[in-house]
Amino acid sequence: MSTVVLKFGGSSLSTDELREIAASRVIDAVRRGDQPVVVCSAMGRAPEPYATDSLAALLGPARSGPNRDLLLACGEAISCAVFAELLCSLGAPAQAMTGLQAGITTDEQYSDAEIVEIDPAPVRAFLEQGIIPVVTGFQGGTRAGATTTLGRGGSDLTAIALGDALGAEVEIYTDVSGVMTSDPRRVAGAHALDRVTQAEMVELAANGAKVMHHKAAELAHATRTPYVVKGLRSNVGTTIDDEAAADPEQPVTGVAVIRDVTFCRIIQGLTDDLERSDVDRDVLGRIAQREISIDMINVNDAGVFFICDDDAADAIRPALADLNLALRTRPHCAKISVVGAGMRGTPGVMYRVVKTITEAGVEIIHSTDSNITISILVAADQAAVAEQALHDAFRLGRGTVAR
Repeated sequence: MSTVVLKFGGSSLSTDELREIAASRVIDAVRRGDQPVVVCSAMGRAPEPYATDSLAALLGPARSGPNRDLLLACGEAISCAVFAELLCSLGAPAQAMTGLQAGITTDEQYSDAEIVEIDPAPVRAFLEQGIIPVVTGFQGGTRAGATTTLGRGGSDLTAIALGDALGAEVEIYTDVSGVMTSDPRRVAGAHALDRVTQAEMVELAANGAKVMHHKAAELAHATRTPYVVKGLRSNVGTTIDDEAAADPEQPVTGVAVIRDVTFCRIIQGLTDDLERSDVDRDVLGRIAQREISIDMINVNDAGVFFICDDDAADAIRPALADLNLALRTRPHCAKISVVGAGMRGTPGVMYRVVKTITEAGVEIIHSTDSNITISILVAADQAAVAEQALHDAFRLGRGTVAR
């Protein structure tokens, strides 16, 4: 019998009806001869009472630590207990388990713990008894037995980590039918893809696609764990593996957007190469010490350029206050990324991006590129125009994408 990990997000468990549909997916796996392992997120989203953000609000701005993590872990524990009992009522024996009970050991970085080891024996013991393990997502525990949480998107991470430990395929159930060419709420013609590569999913997730958390996508890529992202109701979706062939004729697979970012330019007129490199290193070091996350980084003779979240931008200036530098910021921007394995070795993709955006009347503020991703920065109020223009220019609309 094959083991399969089925992960259900909070929006897939928020009502009796949705939980019943989710339970039917588990029972379908049993009927086809698989051994299912279930991973559950907390039920619903704020302001629903058991959602993670609702629980966090009980403590307000409390610092990270064991007390806060123990509270936040309650949402998944409630969800798993309810779901396990639902499966039992449908004739499928099930047992709820915390992450620690399921063998997930983490470090002691509360609120953003890293999984250091998974012992699959406790989960396998239930499987051998014909019992379906229903494991809390988003959490694990230290070697000393303290409950820890894995940060945003932690349930996806739990599912992929268990899949790797068990040698199992993973099915991620969401409220959309797979990985989209772009967000269908904003882009006309956006639709689900049949298949994407692991590397493409990493880039899409890191650059704003909400269907999969980027840490989970990175772990799946590193461990070569195959998974599929499916719609709960439709039961169809996107397979993520490395059998998706890159097509130079279709170099772009999808468009992703991150909004509410600020462009920062740190300009200094030093001419001595050694001194300039020292200053650049000092700038980046100070930002890192204050745990400010930055992206689209470019360091050259003109200075240091990067973006950060709008909410973090106010912390940049005091971090560099005693350095003789000119800091210029432009808030309310959006990062738009085109991603595709077919870009690798295909000439002219950047030209097509620049031509498309220019013809759409949108200013490119900044740009960066990597092996399979090109990102441009535009004003937030021009993001929708740019996103649709790129989606159209690379023929990503329904009926035009072969993959």
